[in-house]
Amino acid sequence: MEDERRGGAWRRFSLHVRVRLRQGWRRARWAFAPTLVGAGTAAVAYLISVHLLGHTLPIFAPTAAWLCLGFSSDRQLRRVAELGVGCTLGVALGEAFLRLFGAGVIQIFAVLVISALAARIVDRGEMLTYQAGVQAIVVTAMPVGAMVDGGFGRWSDALVGALLALFVAALLPVRAIQRPRRRAQAALTELSDLLRALGEALRLGDPDRARDALTMGRDTQQVLDNWEKTVRAARQVTTLNPALRGDRPEVQRLARGSVLADRAVRNARVVARKAESVAASGPHVHIGRTLEELSSALRLLAVDLGSGQRPSDSRGRIVEAARGLDPAAYADDGWPTQTLVSVLRSLVVDVLQIGGMTASGARAQLPGNPQAMGPAASGATTGAAGGGEGGDEGDEDDEAPDDAVRAD
Repeated sequence: MEDERRGGAWRRFSLHVRVRLRQGWRRARWAFAPTLVGAGTAAVAYLISVHLLGHTLPIFAPTAAWLCLGFSSDRQLRRVAELGVGCTLGVALGEAFLRLFGAGVIQIFAVLVISALAARIVDRGEMLTYQAGVQAIVVTAMPVGAMVDGGFGRWSDALVGALLALFVAALLPVRAIQRPRRRAQAALTELSDLLRALGEALRLGDPDRARDALTMGRDTQQVLDNWEKTVRAARQVTTLNPALRGDRPEVQRLARGSVLADRAVRNARVVARKAESVAASGPHVHIGRTLEELSSALRLLAVDLGSGQRPSDSRGRIVEAARGLDPAAYADDGWPTQTLVSVLRSLVVDVLQIGGMTASGARAQLPGNPQAMGPAASGATTGAAGGGEGGDEGDEDDEAPDDAVRAD
């Protein structure tokens, strides 16, 4: 018995590690190109300061360039300029303070206060203030001899890096919708994997697999949070940039989709908890296969959202898979199985809404519903969470399906 517990704990730990590694590899893949751009810009800034300004160790040139661009593709011009001004201001104030008063504890305290307040006067951006303070501390803590080099002060190195970063950011195309699309695809892919694991657990009657699925469900929260954050950033960009006005409807749909996906994952976690006891009673082949079919359909929906396509085909596949969730088919299976089916029906409603249906239209697709209309009920759709033309966002009942499970 003890060996079984240890084996189960080790299996769940290894599953947790695999999920984290998969998510980490995805983040690294997305950051690869932006990192190359940021690193290249930092190297060029270093060369400019060495050969044009005559500085032997222009550390603040690549530092400013990297801080402004970094590894993220979210390079809004205002944000880049804000970081650049903060970095340059901090270095300038720190250098002036160092030359006038030297280095020491009191000097660091004073220059931090002055640089932070000066940054607040210059602009309301928080990052500008943080960068001004940090760079001022770094400069003030350096030896005076390291600061006197070349024909200009070290603030010019920071200015070179900041201006070069701003130039690069202005040249790069702004794709406000790309990151939310990718985050949406990643989140729905994680949900698809979770449903597949649950389907296998129920089909095989394996409660250990159900516990593993619950571990997977808990590890999806970070992916969902990333989706919500990128949508929020995309909303700001499309609001401020008139050239991106055409992306606003899709950003709105993806924002709504992130809320629905969070609710669907919470429902999936509830299913995982209930599936453990249901699987312990033996194999449930029908409901297990239904979940596996739903997983495959959801993966197609993830691809549609990631590419900005209208998800009509994947939505139809979800409706087909949901036909296996007729409550009448489980009338003799006991209340645990019936409760599990009820939660799954709520999950399907959430997923269909991500695909563009209204809440009432999604509920009408469920078997056993008096309003069931079949998969061709195109009139019950709104704009999909991905691309394509969209209608309005639906009725008031879109925000709160009657059978949604809201507690985790």
